[in-house]
Amino acid sequence: MRLSGRRPILFTRPWTRRQRVVLLGLICANTAAFLVQLFLENCEPGFTREFLGLSDHGVRDAYSWQFATAMFLHNGPWLFLANVLVLYFIGRDLESILGQKHFLYLYLAGIVGGEFIHLFIMPSDCVLFAASGGAAALVAANATILPELELISPKIFGFPFRLKAKHFACGTFIVAGALIFLQRQGVVTHSGYVGGCAAGWLYAHLLGFGRTSWLQRHLQQRRARAERFFHLSPAQLMVEEIDPLLEKISRSGLRSLSRLERKTLIRARARILEQNP
Repeated sequence: MRLSGRRPILFTRPWTRRQRVVLLGLICANTAAFLVQLFLENCEPGFTREFLGLSDHGVRDAYSWQFATAMFLHNGPWLFLANVLVLYFIGRDLESILGQKHFLYLYLAGIVGGEFIHLFIMPSDCVLFAASGGAAALVAANATILPELELISPKIFGFPFRLKAKHFACGTFIVAGALIFLQRQGVVTHSGYVGGCAAGWLYAHLLGFGRTSWLQRHLQQRRARAERFFHLSPAQLMVEEIDPLLEKISRSGLRSLSRLERKTLIRARARILEQNP
């Protein structure tokens, strides 16, 4: 029985579940890349770390391909399994919410963010296997979009334990941040995780999810001031903008004006001249 009680019209399209093309493609790509990684390690130990993993030393030696090859490197089978599980269980919801295009961009933004953070904060000989950055971006975006979502709710010693998306993201971010100070040699993934979390949080906010950040509030206030300034008449500009600044100059001198106040004075003068040529 149809919930609307209406008959379908000629142009009505039947509802179909979207295919998770990007999600399954990323899982297959990670799996294939990990099998290749194991094969290379068996044939030539150390090859993956020296030539495929991302490091500041490698970038300085013009190994620019490391930005691409490090994207699908995992530091061991257990980390590979964890990343794939995160990709599947969290990614299937995010792909439905964001759409295939933004879901792919989110994943890639996490990897790229993790790579750049690694180059800035880690030693030059420290090597990054960057696949965890994509999983970290999904975790952070999921916590931003669905912070109260319960990932698991088992009972421990008879007491219910609820792990929400925001708690999972905060906990893993804190652990990764602590590891940055404790483990700064060899092959790492935690620096990529920190950068991936930051990129995922930022990307979700740019799409309009989550609470308004201080940066968004600042940009909104600047936009509101610019629109208000544009709609003021010359008389209003004199009364509301220029006269208070002129009084301040007469009391304390021109140097008392802040950089923003000087900019406002110049813009107000230009606006008056524009309206009264």
